[in-house]
Parts: sequence; structure tokens; C-alpha cells
Amino acid sequence: MKGRAHVYNRAHINTDEIIPARYLNVHAESELAKHAMEDIDPEFVKNVKPGDFVIAGDDFGCGSSREHAVWALRGAGVAAVIADNYARIFFRNAINNGFPAVECAGIATKVKTGDELEIDLTGGRIKNLTRNEVYEFVPMAEFAVDIMKAGGLLEYIKEK
Repeated sequence: MKGRAHVYNRAHINTDEIIPARYLNVHAESELAKHAMEDIDPEFVKNVKPGDFVIAGDDFGCGSSREHAVWALRGAGVAAVIADNYARIFFRNAINNGFPAVECAGIATKVKTGDELEIDLTGGRIKNLTRNEVYEFVPMAEFAVDIMKAGGLLEYIKEK
């Protein structure tokens, strides 16, 4: 996976900031995407391109349990979120929806918005092509990668 970084160097970005509650009556990713991250970064949707990455600090996706947060990011073209760590419910929602959520400690202090990154999920490496740096993380579990390759948990179960 290769894309540009959109860095939010702060902890505790919650699901209401990822997709505000006022849009939870919408379920289409394309509609949710129009409002992704708008309360944190009103320019996000205009700046994000398909394949880009959201980079954040500790406890990304905390707050209410809502799959809408994953759907909004994916609908906006985000290929993955890379954060120090995740609220467990967001992490599981991401995997269940076939959306990569990579844990890489300190990432938001190492990467700048606009940096081009390349992620190897199974190898546990992020290459910052802009800065010529490599960051390592614990590779995703094989079952999580299999779920993502299948397109989410429901599709994975259908295959089995």
C-alpha cells in the first residue's frame, strides 16, 4: 500500500470527531465520506486522495462504538489508519470491515502531512519515501489480514 500521510498528532481522536453524530442517520460510505474528519480538519475531504493514510496518536477511535467512523474514512479514500494504538472497539470494527488499522508507536511524531508512505502489513514495516526512513511495527495477525483480504468479516465467513 502506498499513499500520502495526513497527520493528526494528538491522542484520543474519538469516533464523533471522525464522523460527527449529526450524520449517523446516513449509512452510505459515499455520503459519510463528505463529512469525514470535518470537525478536526474542514479541508480533509478536499485534500485526501484514494490510497492516503490517516496518522494519529494514542487511543484513536475512542468514544462511541460506531462502524460509521470506519465507513466514513474508507469512503473518503483512506487506505488505512496508522496510530500509536486504538480504542479496541474501533480496531475491531476496522478489521471486521476489512479496513487496515496499523499500530506503530510514535508514528505521528515521525511523519509529516504530505509524506509519501509505503506499508507492508505482513512484514511490519512502514517506509517513509519522503524522508528515507523505515518504521517497524508488530505485523498484523494472519487472521486479520485474511479478513481484510476477504473484504471484511462477513465475506471471510462466507468463504469458510
